[in-house]
Amino acid sequence: MKTQVLPVNDASVALAAELLQKGELVALPTETVYGIAADARNGAAVEKIFKAKGRPQDNPLIVHICGMQMLDGIVSEVPARARKLAAAFWPGPLTMVMPKGSEVSPVTCAGLDTVGVRMPSHPVVQAVIRQSGVAFAAPSANLSGKPSPTNAADTLADMDGRLPLILDGGESAVGVESTVLSVVGEKPMLLRPGYITKEQLESVLGEEVIVSPAILEKLKDGEIARSPGMKYKHYAPKAQVTILRGSLDAYTAYVRAHAEPGVWALCFDGEGKTLPVPYIEYGKNHDGATQAHHLFSALRELDKQGARIVYARCPEQDGVSMAVYNRLIRAAAFRVEDV
Repeated sequence: MKTQVLPVNDASVALAAELLQKGELVALPTETVYGIAADARNGAAVEKIFKAKGRPQDNPLIVHICGMQMLDGIVSEVPARARKLAAAFWPGPLTMVMPKGSEVSPVTCAGLDTVGVRMPSHPVVQAVIRQSGVAFAAPSANLSGKPSPTNAADTLADMDGRLPLILDGGESAVGVESTVLSVVGEKPMLLRPGYITKEQLESVLGEEVIVSPAILEKLKDGEIARSPGMKYKHYAPKAQVTILRGSLDAYTAYVRAHAEPGVWALCFDGEGKTLPVPYIEYGKNHDGATQAHHLFSALRELDKQGARIVYARCPEQDGVSMAVYNRLIRAAAFRVEDV
């Protein structure tokens, strides 16, 4: 299969809409990362996503819509919490897990009785959904386990020959996948952190948001993944990544003691010049938004540079930084050392 990469214009949006209607795949930009889209109601189309990514089929996908009216058939009920959050954060990088509707393919939901839905704010996604009339399932447009792509070039690097079309809409603004919140239980539960934070969700809901233990720890054997990003090693470069938790001085001393050919540092802005190894900086210290924006491209750059071992500075674990830590700890296969 030949993969076209086209700039966003009326003709390319029309082609994307036509491909989705025919049960084909399209990769396209969202405000979070680039995604691979297929009609969420068409199980055969959605199976092509799993094949293109090499993604395990017990890992559910998120359905993307462009208006509240599209929830009909996608979900069987819109809980009051969901309406409140939609008014505050949709369109935007928030996915809500709700009771599954009758029209969504079981393939999309990995056989679960719930479905994650979001209304992206990116104008290209909105245009494709409107023109096609298709509510589409879309995970990130990377090979399973690799860092998510935030531009068309990185999408092509993983998906060349695996799907017919990539729409090039420039760099994604956020840089990490959407926040995922379950609104079906007794208490709202954060399943995956993102740009919309636990604190913001609690402010709108006026109640506590429970944090799933799977955000910062491995799922237990046999535990069901209700959201993408919970179950498997994710976002990982080829290098072995270890997160070092401690002061900059302690981090520098550790890296110096372990410096050898193939060792790289993943650090915050302005810190690399003091280190005895090659480095990539991935955002400002204490600034989760800049870290989120740069993290995945930094992890991909480590691959391009041939890094063998990477020692990463540890982000904080609140606000947007919780999302960065969540992605980085999975990229490191949960290797964290206190220094």
